Amino acid sequence: MTLKSANAIVQTLKAQGMRVTPQRYAVYANLLSRQDHPTVEQILVDLNREFPVSSQATVYSSLQALRDVGLVREVLLEEGVCRYDANIDPHHHFCCRHCDKIIDIPWSAFPGLDLSQFSSHIYAESYEVTVQGLCESCNESDVPTRPSTI
Repeated sequence: MTLKSANAIVQTLKAQGMRVTPQRYAVYANLLSRQDHPTVEQILVDLNREFPVSSQATVYSSLQALRDVGLVREVLLEEGVCRYDANIDPHHHFCCRHCDKIIDIPWSAFPGLDLSQFSSHIYAESYEVTVQGLCESCNESDVPTRPSTI
């Protein structure tokens, strides 16, 4: 993901028909600057480190507005935890079971779905593969490995 200049962020928000508020700008800029798929709480901590005036409700409503216009996507990688990603290009995810690191996997890494064998009445509109295991750092450490079921 490339970092955008302040002007480019403003233009992107305006191009989607959004009113540019300081909160939306800050949330979107924060997401563009990271690759860790943060939660609302993680974004809030980052923003309040610089400008201690943001609330969880403000961050959440800014994220929903950004999601509604297609600039941000929600990523559900674990039960009960919603993460956010400014990389809206189709891609999959790898989740390290030890350190919780999340890594984007290119869309082309997996073949397309063929649902024709299940029913002629279902049509996939979207899907995402989540791969779980150990990242390179944890694999090289003393983290106990589990047998693979793949």
